[in-house]
Amino acid sequence: MRLAEVERGDSVAHRLLIGAISRFAGYRLPDAARVAFYDRGFVGPALGRWTQRAMRGPSEWSVSERELMAAMVAAWNTCPFCVGAHRAISVRGLDPAVADAVLADYRTAPIAEPLRAALAFLETMTKDPDSLSAVDARAAFDAGVTRSQLEDAAAVGAVFAVITRNANALDFEIPTPEEFDRAAGMLLRRGYS
Repeated sequence: MRLAEVERGDSVAHRLLIGAISRFAGYRLPDAARVAFYDRGFVGPALGRWTQRAMRGPSEWSVSERELMAAMVAAWNTCPFCVGAHRAISVRGLDPAVADAVLADYRTAPIAEPLRAALAFLETMTKDPDSLSAVDARAAFDAGVTRSQLEDAAAVGAVFAVITRNANALDFEIPTPEEFDRAAGMLLRRGYS
């Protein structure tokens, strides 16, 4: 359900800001940013800080690996907006063919075993959270994932469980690949909060 206030802005100042950013960027400001302007209490500072910490905070995973995790969580949650957005960011540091292979089937993609094991953990966490157990964590550890890496992957999975549902519930418009690519550059520079 697309809210008119999200589309156009909920105040004159936000309408002007959305218009100015869209004109300056040369493309329609993505709905994720529009929602952030909509109501600071709805998805404001707390969600932005949580996302910033999970995606850009200190981690043994690279930014591109965490963005790829977010894209996978989005794929499992059937959120095309977040798949496109986070794939576009991930390929700023990963081979696009590798990112696409992961999105097609991470089990056979040419990636390191710790990343594959973290994605297996996230798949269970996302698709069947009631079955997630110490056995899943042990399998990740046995594949070379550190405790810190597993905690960071779980943080990505948790925040994108919220974000993907938000994007789907608000029926985010899907930008073109070129628009996703330009927005990816902005998110890499600016971050999430």
